[in-house]
Amino acid sequence: MDELQLAILALLQSKFAGVRKDGLQQLAAVISVQVANEEEANEVVGKLTADKVSKFVTDWRKTTDAEIAKANKTHEDGLRRKYDFKEKEAPGDPKPGEETPPTGGALTAEAIRAIIREETKSIREGYDGLRAEKTTATRREQFVARLDAAKIEGKQRDMLLRSFDRAATTFKDDEDFNGYLTEMQGDIDALAQEQSDNELRNHEKPIFGAVNKDGISAGVADYIASQQSSASPTLTGKEI
Repeated sequence: MDELQLAILALLQSKFAGVRKDGLQQLAAVISVQVANEEEANEVVGKLTADKVSKFVTDWRKTTDAEIAKANKTHEDGLRRKYDFKEKEAPGDPKPGEETPPTGGALTAEAIRAIIREETKSIREGYDGLRAEKTTATRREQFVARLDAAKIEGKQRDMLLRSFDRAATTFKDDEDFNGYLTEMQGDIDALAQEQSDNELRNHEKPIFGAVNKDGISAGVADYIASQQSSASPTLTGKEI
């Protein structure tokens, strides 16, 4: 997500707390292509209602879930064709005088499901891994945006980013991450204030240096004295 989308997502999360984040991310992406800056985004978000946002997220989830279900069905059908799976009804009780026919190693529905789970395990693990990487990247972008807004640079920025990278894999969910972000915002603000104070203290001193008791700096006093001396040269008579 770019900076504009992150800003829009933050607005949506603030106004519509409790709505699924993935749905709000999708809505932020849609809004970002219709606006040029955060000011326009504010106007659009301001006109949204909870009902409209909820309906958008619900409709989007239905479409997304349907696509996932379709992809899973296609994969499952492929496996069935590959292994020639056929679910068979359990044989009934044998009639008197008849023996129970051998199953011949026929696969049961549960056995089929177990094989499918095993076959799709790597796919699911890969998907979970990608989703985790995407979540971490998105959260890091949000953290970097906070540093940029506070103009934190240099070693302090590197230190905070290292701290975030170490904590990134420990967040249980979005609520846990948001709590961390709120806590770190206090540290970021304190560092920004400290940085601002240092800049003021190190501001360039007056070119003529410190002033004396009369409010005139030594440099200015020397300059005035030299000008007065040059303007009134000592008069001497002609040598006889």
